[in-house]
Amino acid sequence: MTTPEHNRLQQIGWLARVALALVFFWHGLVPKLLWLSADEVAMIQAHGIVEVEWLAALAGSAEIALAVLILSIRRHWPLLLAALLLLLLLVDVALFSPHLLLQAFNPVSTNLAALALCLVAWLAESTPVGRTSPE
Repeated sequence: MTTPEHNRLQQIGWLARVALALVFFWHGLVPKLLWLSADEVAMIQAHGIVEVEWLAALAGSAEIALAVLILSIRRHWPLLLAALLLLLLLVDVALFSPHLLLQAFNPVSTNLAALALCLVAWLAESTPVGRTSPE
């Protein structure tokens, strides 16, 4: 039997997953697949890669696939994968494109907010069924 508290935690977990998936979906679709942004091009070129369009399309497709996984697989591993990628990408930007860390809506604010969503979903979905809180 599920309690109202458990239902509320499941709703919070689902909301965090939806928001996290939207972040990955948007960042995969808009600046990589639909309108390749100058910042995306510069970040790829900072690695010495010349096949910018191909890699951007691959990265965008992978981000959209991750968004689908986050929503369709209600296990913890998609959240862990998302958190790991967010951390790795933040370190990558810090090493190869540090000027982007000073921009408005930069990778620090975006990635930390998305990491928080990973944690919220994890915690909300980790509460055992039937556990009661002290009152």
